[in-house]
Amino acid sequence: QVQLVESGGGSVQAGGSLRLSCAASGRTFSNYAAAWFRQAPGKEREFVANIRGNGDSTLYADSVKGRFTISRDNAKNTVYLQMNNLKPEDTANYYCAFGIIYSRDYRVYPYRGQGTQVTVSS
Repeated sequence: QVQLVESGGGSVQAGGSLRLSCAASGRTFSNYAAAWFRQAPGKEREFVANIRGNGDSTLYADSVKGRFTISRDNAKNTVYLQMNNLKPEDTANYYCAFGIIYSRDYRVYPYRGQGTQVTVSS
């Protein structure tokens, strides 16, 4: 059974940093694209970043470009999201996802985690 477990969320002041992790188990995802999405209360789910299976290509939402970095360690079956210079508008539940298709569309990622909450105060 596939499980994705996110960790690293928490509360931080604006300008601070957090590093999210997404540990996968139940299968190997080294050939799968991985992505982070987020959803704030009352708002639609939003693409944050993704990375190809071999890590040679990444995409970022304009709102996080230059502040967030996605990376992966296929030996650990884990994907990371380093978030620097956090802003109150980054407050959301952050989800990781894996899928064959390298896309910004959440719907093409069949394997999804439950999320970890990030709260940024001003």
